[in-house]
Amino acid sequence: MPESLTRASRWSASSRWDTAVGALLVVVLLLSFTTVDGFGNALNLSFLIGNTLPIALIALPMTLLVVSGEIDLSVASTAGLSGAVMGALWNQGMTIEAIIPICLVIGVVCGLVNGLLVTRLGLPSLAVTIGTLAAYRGIAQIVLGSDAVTDFPAPYLDFAAGRIGDTFVPYAFLPFLVLLSIAVVALHATPFGRSLFAIGASEEAARFAGVRVKRQKLILFTLTGLMSALTGVFWALHYASARYDNATGLELSVVAAVLLGGIDFDGGKGTLGGAVAGVFLLGALQNVMSLRDVSAQSQIVVTGVLLVLSVLGPRVARQIAVARAGRRAATSPPVSKTPTPTP
Repeated sequence: MPESLTRASRWSASSRWDTAVGALLVVVLLLSFTTVDGFGNALNLSFLIGNTLPIALIALPMTLLVVSGEIDLSVASTAGLSGAVMGALWNQGMTIEAIIPICLVIGVVCGLVNGLLVTRLGLPSLAVTIGTLAAYRGIAQIVLGSDAVTDFPAPYLDFAAGRIGDTFVPYAFLPFLVLLSIAVVALHATPFGRSLFAIGASEEAARFAGVRVKRQKLILFTLTGLMSALTGVFWALHYASARYDNATGLELSVVAAVLLGGIDFDGGKGTLGGAVAGVFLLGALQNVMSLRDVSAQSQIVVTGVLLVLSVLGPRVARQIAVARAGRRAATSPPVSKTPTPTP
């Protein structure tokens, strides 16, 4: 089958999956509003958005990273390390305005370590970030121990956990919309974004086309570390608790949401719109399960099942689309070229 036909079918299947996830999100929200007691009140919706924001923040750079064919499983540990450093420095008497930039720098360093190991030593990102997942969490425990720091300044706690007036919109949702807009433009409307799709589709072809593959990937890992550290700061303020084990298991939710949104694990396909739909679909399901008193362990099982389905579903849809396109190509009559008569 011609490669152009295969690519077209794969892109079509990916687009249909994005649309299906968006439609499923709408259906889940409508059913939840009408059948789940308490789902539609402003306070619960505010909780839903606030609890989903940590996943959404990391999903932005993770989407770009997976589009380029890489992954970072150390994001939750980086967030935990950021929160642990935040708590330790606060205990030492530093101001929160000085602590937050330090936490963000730590995230950049964590991302750089991952990126350098992948791009300079040629190690697989999956193996590297599984290793740093354990390493960063261990450092967080060394930094803060088993302490929990809760006495952060009230204005910061109010911003991270509060909502605008009597609405359901959290204050923190507004900065997220700004970051989302930047990410959408960067991925879908700039040469940088187009280069990421090219790298994910064929790293060798992108390199021959002049794309600086290693530099692009290093930038992505660094951005992912930065956003993970920012998430760690937000987590500590939103839940009013800085602990070394903050955000444990968050990487599973992030990867599940991104892949559920149609980002292909092999790279080269997907949209940020689909990823965000996947994030809030997962957040809505977790909120409904909490309202239904489903245990945390059962929620983890559901997240794992969704992760499997999010990998399996687009592949099955793509194979069906490729098979249909092949049958259409095989059954369509050949185009005859009539020679131009010679005068």
